[in-house]
Amino acid sequence: MHTMPGASPNSLFGMGNPLLDISATVDKYFLEKYGLKPNDQILAEDKHKALFEEIVKNFKVEYHAGGASQNSMKIAQWMIQEPHKVSTFFGCIGKDKFGEILKQKTEEAHVDAHYLEQTEEPTGTCAACITGDNRSLVANLAAANCYKKEKHLDLENNWSLVEKAKVYYIAGFFLTVSPESILKVAKHAAENNKLFTMNLSAPFISQFFKDVLMEVLPYVDVLFGNETEAAMFSKEQNLETKDIEEIAKKIQALPKVNTKRPRVVVLTQGKDRTVMTKGDNKVETFPVLSIDHKDIVDTIGAGDAFVGGFLSELVQDKELGDCVKAGHYAANVIIRRAGCTFPDKPDFH
Repeated sequence: MHTMPGASPNSLFGMGNPLLDISATVDKYFLEKYGLKPNDQILAEDKHKALFEEIVKNFKVEYHAGGASQNSMKIAQWMIQEPHKVSTFFGCIGKDKFGEILKQKTEEAHVDAHYLEQTEEPTGTCAACITGDNRSLVANLAAANCYKKEKHLDLENNWSLVEKAKVYYIAGFFLTVSPESILKVAKHAAENNKLFTMNLSAPFISQFFKDVLMEVLPYVDVLFGNETEAAMFSKEQNLETKDIEEIAKKIQALPKVNTKRPRVVVLTQGKDRTVMTKGDNKVETFPVLSIDHKDIVDTIGAGDAFVGGFLSELVQDKELGDCVKAGHYAANVIIRRAGCTFPDKPDFH
C-alpha cells in the first residue's frame, strides 16, 4: 500500500496575532467618524477605542476566530482535511471569554493551537467594518502584542513542534510584536533547508516597520502580498517601478540566506491575475476563478484564504502552479461567505 507524500501532523507551522473578528456592515459615516479608508488594515489608536463598543452597540455583529496567520492555518487544515492537526499555531491570548471562544474555534477547525495565555491584556480583537464589498480592518492587538519568545517559543515542548514542521508561515503583522521569535524560526528553517514563508500583510508594514521587515526578508523562501502592499514596498525600498511583475522580479532578486532555492514571490491583485516569480527573472501569471459580483458577500479573509490554500499544497510537495490554483479556490470560497468561514468540506480537485 502506497501512501501519498501527503501532510503529516504538525508539518505546517504558523505564528501570529490571534484575534477575535467582530464584523459588521457599517455606513460611510461610521468610516468617516473614525477616519477609516474603505479598503485598509490598520492598528487601533486611542481615537479608535470607542469604535469597538459602538460597532457592537449600533450594528449587527458576527464573531469569528481571526488574525491573519491563524486564518491561513485554519484554511490550510480545512483544505487538507485529514489528518487533523497538520497545522500548528502559536500566539498570545487573554484569559477571558474571547480567549475561550478562540480556543474553541481553533479546536473545531482541527488546528493544533498552543497559546501563551496571560492576564495583563484582554484577547485581541479586530473590527471588520464592511461597506459594499470593501472591508476596513482595525486591529486592537491587546494580548496578541504580549507574545514573548522566552515565555513560549523557547520552551522545549513548544520548540519541538517548530522542529517537527517543514513549512513555516508568519504574516508580516507579527513583525510589530516579536521580530526575535520570527528570526529564530526563520533561521531554523534556513539552516535545515525547510520552507519559510511570509506575507507583506498591509501597506503600513512596508512603510513603518521596514527595518525589521528587511532583516527577516533574506530568510524568506516564499513571499506573499497584494498589489497595494507590493506598491508600498516598491516605493519604500526605491525599486523605482509601479509594474507588479517588475516588483515581483526585483523582490525575488533581493539577498537570500538559503541559496539552495530561489525566492518565490506571489502577488495577488483581487480579481486580476496573480503574479508569481519563476526564477531566471521570469514571472508567470494565473487567472483567478471568475465570480459574479452579486455572489461576493465580503472579502474579509480572502488574502489569508489564498495563502492557506497555497500552503495546503506546498506542505504536500505539490508544484507551485497547483499551489496558486488551490489558493484561488480557497479565496473564491471565502468571498462567498461572511468573514473567514468555510463549508464543511472543500471541493478542490
